[in-house]
Amino acid sequence: LLCFIYLFLYSLVSSSPLTPGSSGQHPLVQNQTVTEGRTAIMTCRVEYNDQTSLQWSNPTQQTLFFGNKKALRDNRIELVRASWSELTISISEITLADEGMYTCSLFTMPVKTAKAYLTVLGVPEKPEIDGLTKPALEGDEITLTCMTHGSKPAANLRWFRNEKEIKGAKEVNASGKTFTVTSSLQLLVDRDDDGAAYTCKVDHVSLLQTPQQTTEVLEVHYAPRALITQSLTFPQEGQYLKLECVSKGNPSPDPVLWTKDGGELPDLERMIVQGRELTFSALNKTDNGTYRCVASNHLGTSSAEYILYVYDPNAMGQRGPDHALIGGVVAVVVFVTLCLIIFLGRYLARHKGTYLTNEAKGADDAPDADTAIINAEGNTHAEGKKEYFI
Repeated sequence: LLCFIYLFLYSLVSSSPLTPGSSGQHPLVQNQTVTEGRTAIMTCRVEYNDQTSLQWSNPTQQTLFFGNKKALRDNRIELVRASWSELTISISEITLADEGMYTCSLFTMPVKTAKAYLTVLGVPEKPEIDGLTKPALEGDEITLTCMTHGSKPAANLRWFRNEKEIKGAKEVNASGKTFTVTSSLQLLVDRDDDGAAYTCKVDHVSLLQTPQQTTEVLEVHYAPRALITQSLTFPQEGQYLKLECVSKGNPSPDPVLWTKDGGELPDLERMIVQGRELTFSALNKTDNGTYRCVASNHLGTSSAEYILYVYDPNAMGQRGPDHALIGGVVAVVVFVTLCLIIFLGRYLARHKGTYLTNEAKGADDAPDADTAIINAEGNTHAEGKKEYFI
C-alpha cells in the first residue's frame, strides 16, 4: 500500500507543472502538549496552495494520512478535516509511546516539510502512604512515606497535618520516560497526634485543579491523666455535689476507682458512683475528707485528689465567704488610694507656696519670675527648707 501511495505521489508531482507561486508555499504546524489517555489534534495548514497534497507522518516516518487517505492501520487515528489548504488528524488514547516529532509534508518540487513536537504528559498515580503503625504509642519515632509513580515530568508531593502544610524530604527517581517521586516525613508521636489527619497531595500539570491525594488518620495510645472537677465552689450542708474524674487516655480508662481517705466510700446510699462521676445527694459534716480517683489503662495509671470541706450555711452568712473576701480587698484598695491622694495634695500645695514666697522676695530687682527665684535662692533656701518641713 505504501509503495502504491508513493508511486501515485511521484506520478502526480511529475505530471503537474509548477506554478509561479509554488516556491512560496510552506506548511504551517504547531507543537502540541496532551495528557496521557486524552486526544491530540494535529493540524497542518498552507496559506496558498495550488492543489498540492498534504501528508502527516509519525516520529518513525510512517505515513498516517495522505490527503484524505488513511495510510496506517491504527484505529486511534482519525481524519478531522482534509482540503487543499489544511490536513487535520486526531490521535485518541494517547500514550507515552506517541510522543515525538511529527512531520507535515507538502508535495511540491522539492517537497517542503514542517515539524511539530507532540509532548505527552504522564499522569501520576494516586499516592500511597506507608510506615503508619496502628496504633502508635506516645513517644514513638515513626517515618511516613508517600510515593507516586508514572508522572512526566516529575510530580511534586506536599504533606498536610489537619490542613496545615508541613515539610517532607523529597526524592525523585527516573523509570523509563516517567518518574517515581517519594516524600518522607519523620514524626515524634505524642498524644496531640491522636486523631490527626496526615494528607499527601500530588501536584502535577496534568492534574490541573484536581490534585491526587491520600489521607491517613493517626491513632496514638497513651497513659491517662486524671483531674477532678466539682460542681460547687463552697459546698454547704444539705446541698447536692457532683465530683467528676476527668481522665483522658487512649484506650479510655473506664471505669475509674473512687476512694475516701485511702479506703472505700463509707455511705453508698448518699455517695453514688456513675461512670466517672461521684455524686452526693445531701452533704453533711461527715463527708469531710480527701477523695481520690484512679484511672488506669495498659500504658499506666494516674490519680487525682480533692479535699472536701462542708461549710455550715449559718456560719457563712448571707453573702457567703466569696463576697466577704472580695469586699475586704476592695475596702483596702480604696483606703490606700485615698491616703495617696491626700499625701500628694498636701505636698503639691506646700511646694507651690514655697515657690511663690521665693518669687516675691526676689522680685524687686528681677525682670521676670524665674530671675526672681534665682535672686532669692540664696536668701530663702533655709527658710524654704524650714517651711517645707513645717
